[in-house]
Amino acid sequence: MDLQDQLKNLFPDHTPDPEASSVDSKNTIWMQEDPILCKYEKRKGKPITILEGYTGANEDFKILAKEIKTKLSVGGSFKDDKIIIQGDYRDKIMQMLKDKGFKVKRVGG
Repeated sequence: MDLQDQLKNLFPDHTPDPEASSVDSKNTIWMQEDPILCKYEKRKGKPITILEGYTGANEDFKILAKEIKTKLSVGGSFKDDKIIIQGDYRDKIMQMLKDKGFKVKRVGG
C-alpha cells in the first residue's frame, strides 16, 4: 500500500489538487529499453566508474548524476553524455539504478 492509498483511507472526502500532482511529474526520469553501461577504468592510476548509454534528455542524466554523487558522497562529473564517478562503486551504482527501474549492464571485469 503506497502513500496515496493510505491518505485515501485516512481522508475519504478529500479530492487531490491537480497542481500538486504536476510537481511530482517534474522529478520523474525517462526510462529506456537499452541498458546503461557501467564501466571501470583507471586514469592516472586512480579508479573511476563510468556510466554511459542513456538515451534520454541530458538534463535527466545530469539529475541522475547528482543523485548518485550525493548518495555515495563522492565527486564526479558529467561530460560527453557520460557520468564519471571517482572511485570503484560499480556494485553500489548498479544496485541504485536497478532500484530506480533501469536496466544496467556491467562492462569489463
